[in-house]
This record gives sequence, C-alpha cells and structure tokens, in this order.
Amino acid sequence: QVQLVESGGDSVQAGGSLRISCVASGYIIQDNCMGWFRQAPGQEREGIAAKSNNGRLKYVDSVKGRFTISRDNAKNTLYLDMNSLKPEDSAIYYCAAMAAGRLCWFPSLDPADFSYWGQGTQVTVSS
Repeated sequence: QVQLVESGGDSVQAGGSLRISCVASGYIIQDNCMGWFRQAPGQEREGIAAKSNNGRLKYVDSVKGRFTISRDNAKNTLYLDMNSLKPEDSAIYYCAAMAAGRLCWFPSLDPADFSYWGQGTQVTVSS
C-alpha cells in the first residue's frame, strides 16, 4: 500500500524560507515520477515542481528560482525547499506520485497524471 506523508508546513513571514518533506512507504521515490502541488482556498490544485524518473526537473514559472525539489534516496523522502516566500505562496502543499513503473521522461505538473496523494501540509506566509 502506497502512503505519502507530508510534514514541515508552518507560518512564516514574507521573505522567509521553509522546507517541507514527503516520506513515502510502499513506493520507491528514486525510481518514479513525483511532484509537489498546492491548493489555496477557492482555487484549483496547481502543480509547482516535479521530477521525472530520469532526474529531470520542472517548475511552474511563479516559483522558478525560489523553490527547489530534491530527494534523499536513503530516506525515501522528497523535499521542497522554498525561499523568498510570498503571501501568495500560502496554500496547502501536497506531495504526489505517479503509478509505480510509469515512464515519464519529462516531468509533469498535471494533477491528472498522478495516482497517489498525501494529506497535505499547510504553509502560511504573512506580509
């Protein structure tokens, strides 16, 4: 059974930094395609960072240069490092994974491509 558990969400001031984590069980992060998404109240879920199973990375324009997706294979954990946070970054952040073994030569930011989701972690940025 695949389980994704996010943690690390917090309330921070604008300009601050935060690292959120996603620990996977029943699933090998290194071999598969994963992503980070966020959803603010009243808005659709938005893909913000993703990795392909060959190591390519992709970011939505609004976070390029500020956010970094990475992984620790030994810990089977996916990370999202967020710098220069803005109030508009406030949202629930979700970790997601594609079906195990699915090939994705290029990372996807489309939620419809992902089969497994975590419960989310809240990030609030105050001005």
